Amino acid sequence: MARIAGVDIPRDKRVVISLTYIYGIGKTTSSKVLADAGVSENTRVRDLTEDELNRIREQLDKYKTEGDLRREISLNIKRLMEIGSFRGIRHRRGLPVRGQNTKNNARTRKGPRKTVANKKK
Repeated sequence: MARIAGVDIPRDKRVVISLTYIYGIGKTTSSKVLADAGVSENTRVRDLTEDELNRIREQLDKYKTEGDLRREISLNIKRLMEIGSFRGIRHRRGLPVRGQNTKNNARTRKGPRKTVANKKK
């Protein structure tokens, strides 16, 4: 396995897909990184040379990924909760944040159904 940005990326997949295993890198960003590094998207990770891997790492250093990105997102959510904004309150209550319907749906955010008396099994 090749190790890029602290993540072991799969060896048998194409490079453009393998890079998406890094948090914060999607398919579009992955394609852009490979184009800037001068590496073909169709190359398998196991076929990459050490020089190509280093060029990919240099390009990825320009982006905020993994731990730094996770930390920034969690700090943004904490800030919203502290200032008491509508979005912060929704985060605190574990409800959908972006205006989705909650009468019939939102089971992923709300968790399993609870009856009024909490006795029904």
